[in-house]
Amino acid sequence: MLLCTCTVEPTVPPFLVGTGKGWMTAEYSMLPGSTSTRKSRDRSGKVDGRSVEIQRLIGRALRAVVDLSKLGERTLYLDCDVLEADGGTRTAAINGALVALLDALHNPPKLRPLDPPWPLPADVVRDSVAAVSVGLLDGSALLDLCYVEDRDADVDLNLVMTGSGAIVEVQAGGEEATFSRDELDMMVNLGAHGIRQIRNAQQSALGDRWIWS
Repeated sequence: MLLCTCTVEPTVPPFLVGTGKGWMTAEYSMLPGSTSTRKSRDRSGKVDGRSVEIQRLIGRALRAVVDLSKLGERTLYLDCDVLEADGGTRTAAINGALVALLDALHNPPKLRPLDPPWPLPADVVRDSVAAVSVGLLDGSALLDLCYVEDRDADVDLNLVMTGSGAIVEVQAGGEEATFSRDELDMMVNLGAHGIRQIRNAQQSALGDRWIWS
């Protein structure tokens, strides 16, 4: 279970000042009570390596479908906080972040006199994006692994795809195991099936704010 929010700030990183282009970045954190044993909070700006990796993944996934040139000099902050961890939190963060992003774009902040016009959500977000975890356990392919399945899986795969079916990212690796090309294709095909179901859930959550047919 995650809480995903999107905040709009009327500033951009220094390298984008004067370009008219916006930026989007993500932050990911597991709250202390999200695991069976307490997880320490990140302090003094120090973020553990796993969180940094996941933040970068979330940012890449969403930037793959966002046209930042249509945003104006604004930054979108995607915050994904894990309330209860049970496997697949990085993929769930991507799925929730898209919903939060579209919700934010449909609720523009109060504009100042010199602010650029607020863009239409459909001009900023070109396509939906979703992600799911897949694994091989005892020769069987499993979709959306829970913690125990993820812990015991011989192969883990995270798949990120757009609503039109384009692949954004595939992360796959064996744990004291290897996998064949046929098994890779099987996991990707199973993941694509799951992503179509997630896309339907995203559409249901957004209702009339869903901007694709």
